[in-house]
Amino acid sequence: MNQSKKHLTHLDEQGNARMVDVGDKQLTLREARAGACVQMHAETLALILEGGHKKGDVLTVAKIAGIQAAKKCADLIPLCHPLALSAIDVEFELDQVNSQVLISTRCRLTGQTGVEMEALTAASVAALTIYDMCKGVDRGMLISDIRLLEKSGGKSGNWRRESE
Repeated sequence: MNQSKKHLTHLDEQGNARMVDVGDKQLTLREARAGACVQMHAETLALILEGGHKKGDVLTVAKIAGIQAAKKCADLIPLCHPLALSAIDVEFELDQVNSQVLISTRCRLTGQTGVEMEALTAASVAALTIYDMCKGVDRGMLISDIRLLEKSGGKSGNWRRESE
């Protein structure tokens, strides 16, 4: 679609916020992947790796938080549709060289609207949970690079971030 013809779908002709009517859209398999990064001191990452954090298993708690967040996306983001997700995955890569946790999420369903917001919400809340659990030992952590990695399905088709 030509960039000049695009418009914000959550606004009506008068500029008022609205929830988009997806009732006439086709049911299709839709999937989205998102990512985030939490940078921290090497000692903090070592605590996570060793399972030595006094609050418990940081990555398991962050995974559960990300899954719950995807399921609650419509309660958190105004105008999002409540969705019956068929799959939610939250994975972590521990990058010891750069002292960071890389978060990757995937949401899937067969439905009438996309799951990009659910995947982004899962990545964001997983990152926030890592921060919350580790802030007692490292308040300088940095959450960054929250981004959509790819999406498939629906009328707009497939999209993939080129840099990934």
